[in-house]
Amino acid sequence: MEEIIYTYHDQVYANITNQCNCNCEFCVRSLHDGVGEATNLWMKADPTLEEIKNAMDAFGFSGFQELVFCGYGEPTCALENLIAAAAYAKERFGLTTRLNTNGLANRYHGRNVVGELARVIDRVSISLNAPDAEQYQRIVRPIHENAFADMLSFADLAREAFTDTQLSVVDVLSKEEIEACRRLADEHGIPLRIRRFA
Repeated sequence: MEEIIYTYHDQVYANITNQCNCNCEFCVRSLHDGVGEATNLWMKADPTLEEIKNAMDAFGFSGFQELVFCGYGEPTCALENLIAAAAYAKERFGLTTRLNTNGLANRYHGRNVVGELARVIDRVSISLNAPDAEQYQRIVRPIHENAFADMLSFADLAREAFTDTQLSVVDVLSKEEIEACRRLADEHGIPLRIRRFA
């Protein structure tokens, strides 16, 4: 059975969609059906809001302070459920909320959604994954043109809107590429986090 709420490295994650507007060459979902304690994060269909809430209620969050929206899809592709589920997590369980995203929500939805997200999301981590547009297109393989610029624009808006914003890269990049990403992150005034490849 597919899993909506799962744990990994002592954190709790919400897997609310398998939809994604990218096809990253290093994506963990191309290697495994699940991560952490989740054996299957592939869904036959996206869960309804009611199903997400039921999964949260069943989990209970005892001993946990934060819920991270990150699964086998891009959470902002299920924007309405993301916002409603994050609000429920805060109201029902008193959790802080974090969004792991590719930063293409504004492009995907055709409007600026940062303000809507900032009402219920405390922290955001945006996948930078490449130091320039050419490498980004090759590595991330987004469905949108000019996605690198869109992602950086989202990051600039996020820096002003969220309590904590960071850019991230996966350590499959070379040391030189990671340093170039760090310089780019510094230019945008956003900390860079290096993620380990699963």
